[in-house]
Amino acid sequence: MTELMLRAPAPPVTPAEAGWRWLSYRSLRVAGSAPLETGGDEVCLVNLGGTLSARVGDDRHSLGDRPSPFADLPRALYLPPGTAATIEGEGLVGVCAARADAGHPVRPIAPEDVRVEVRGSGNATRQINHIIAPEFPAHRLLVVEVLTPAGNWSSYPPHKHEQDRLPIENDLEEVYAYRFEAPEAFGVQRLYSRAGDLDETWTVRDLDVLLVPRGYHPFCAAHGYHGYYLNALAAEKRSMAAEDDPDLAWTRDAWPGMTRDPRVPITGKETA
Repeated sequence: MTELMLRAPAPPVTPAEAGWRWLSYRSLRVAGSAPLETGGDEVCLVNLGGTLSARVGDDRHSLGDRPSPFADLPRALYLPPGTAATIEGEGLVGVCAARADAGHPVRPIAPEDVRVEVRGSGNATRQINHIIAPEFPAHRLLVVEVLTPAGNWSSYPPHKHEQDRLPIENDLEEVYAYRFEAPEAFGVQRLYSRAGDLDETWTVRDLDVLLVPRGYHPFCAAHGYHGYYLNALAAEKRSMAAEDDPDLAWTRDAWPGMTRDPRVPITGKETA
């Protein structure tokens, strides 16, 4: 897959098509029921809007009644490799997957299990919902949601995670799967390198998907509508370590002198 920005309806992302090792992603529209086989992947199902559940063997796991990511905290479900499931209901599911050599038990993730972090300040205030954090019992998969108030920036200061040099930076594969509150809503996404060999800026809309194999990747929600993206990531080591762009890292030090945006958290209550 040579394109980095995949327009809605975005095709499935696979390691072979993306040119990386582990990470897969697709947005699955369900109307009734849809079978799912995890194969050699560990999978996290995230309700992106709708009334949904998943059956695994004799067990039924609710994925919640979530009108949109802007209405409620998520319900999600972790599935190990070699699992057969059936997704039932009406709505949209984010299927985040990573190749895994070892499995962990099926685990439902309730809203109260999601750690809510308010990050940044001023017009860089945003909400992070940690669904599968580094401490979660998984092999390579990491999953977070980011809600960015209208007019604000997130993934800021711009950061990258393309080299294995912990504790400064981890080698992470990543996708951004966007949702917006209305068809006319949009955001602005940049992906660039300091060397200048990569420098792209896109207008992004509902259900677009960005591949992040490398580079810094800041986002801005246009005035009038909140922005959302689901981040699916995969790494050999369970760390979200990233390095800020040295030219813009100073902005992080300016946050203590700013007022935090009172619109955040948009959903739920801050727990981190």
